Amino acid sequence: MQKSRRSIKFYLSNLKIAVSGTEKNFTTGSINRAIFMLSVPMILEMVMESLFAIVDIFFVSQVSINAVATIGLTESVIFLVFAIAMGLSMAATAMVARRIGENKPEEASKTAWQAILIAASFSMLISIPGLFFAKDVLQLMGASEAVVEEGHGYTKWMLSGNITIMLLFLINAIFRGAGDASLAMKTLWFANGINIILDPILIFGLGPIPAFGVEGAAIATTIGRGSAVIYQLYSLFFKGNIIQIKKHHLMPNLVIIKRLIKVSLGGMGQYLIGTASWLFMVRIIAMFGSDAIAGYTISMRIIIFSILPSWGFSNAAATLVGQNLGAKQPERAEQSVWKCAHYNMFFLLFVSILFFVFAEPIVGIFNASGQVATYAVQSLHYITIGYIFFAYGMVLSQAFNGAGDTRTPTIINFFAYWLFQLPLAYLLAVILGMGPAGAFLSVAISIVFIASAFVVAFRRGKWKLVQI
Repeated sequence: MQKSRRSIKFYLSNLKIAVSGTEKNFTTGSINRAIFMLSVPMILEMVMESLFAIVDIFFVSQVSINAVATIGLTESVIFLVFAIAMGLSMAATAMVARRIGENKPEEASKTAWQAILIAASFSMLISIPGLFFAKDVLQLMGASEAVVEEGHGYTKWMLSGNITIMLLFLINAIFRGAGDASLAMKTLWFANGINIILDPILIFGLGPIPAFGVEGAAIATTIGRGSAVIYQLYSLFFKGNIIQIKKHHLMPNLVIIKRLIKVSLGGMGQYLIGTASWLFMVRIIAMFGSDAIAGYTISMRIIIFSILPSWGFSNAAATLVGQNLGAKQPERAEQSVWKCAHYNMFFLLFVSILFFVFAEPIVGIFNASGQVATYAVQSLHYITIGYIFFAYGMVLSQAFNGAGDTRTPTIINFFAYWLFQLPLAYLLAVILGMGPAGAFLSVAISIVFIASAFVVAFRRGKWKLVQI
């Protein structure tokens, strides 16, 4: 009993350190402890982002169907912003982590500011058209006149204010690369906390504040994320963290900018390849009716929520690889990745067993019934067959990104999704007549293929030689 109490006390003590973020350099000491210190705040960060998405759509769904349609159409355009943000974030994490591992905080700070300059420049290319052509954007996406009339304000706010999205994700990636996952977590909690509070006030009105409808959701999002970006910039300029931007960093540095763009292109490619292939998979499943699409959509929402902790392990691997390669410790970097992958495997093994046993009641939470529920359960059963392999694929992919080798995951993803998964889905579902089950099975098979490809590429060790 006493030993158990000591273990609990030790765990709680480490949990407090992880959330507070007092440790930032992970090139020495226990690898297991380093993984814990990084992954815990990253998991909590992802949980808050997921909670915000649920709350946001809950309030908007009470406005009208057109309001929900507006969000869907706008997000299909703004995924380009996410592609740029994700690509730059991968590059920033890798390069900042490498400089920290080399014990060069001055160079890390310089790199951080150059990444911010790139993000701000890209965002302006989207902000200006978004401000003046929001209605045209919705019409181009096939929105009805009613949707355009009701929702163009939402689209205008989201597109013109996209710099808040870009910088929020990018600067959090900088914090994670510097080993300060706790600050990234607190920033996102701050942003989404404000958003959740403002959502009902601005959507439905309160006292002298008028009801803005769906436009209010965009205003709340922009204010929440904008406030968090101000806090991030304050931390970078005035708080005395590892990354400390000074006046002499503010001039553009073309050498670093070119390097960041080169690394980020692979990250953008990974995001675009994955998103586009998912759209085509939906198109294949849509051939079998709305029930199949609804079932697949429900299963994917469940799956995305269930793998949030996995992103914590994966992002931890990226930071550990970057810092340890910078410290000239490639073997420690490799050990860190395999440990992250093993922990992720145990977690997803537990989740897959849970989904096999309790798939029907879990699907029932989403009020699914009849054929929709059947497809959702079937999708969960098939896709989670590959969960153990998926655990390794996620971590190893982020490990490559953390090393600055964004090209390898891009190539693997292109072949796996476009030349393997989609043709296989069409073959099984349509040509061989398996229906939606064939498409679901193709996802599981492709997960095994992707994980195997990453294991082979990772064991070759070329990622240890990447210079960024």
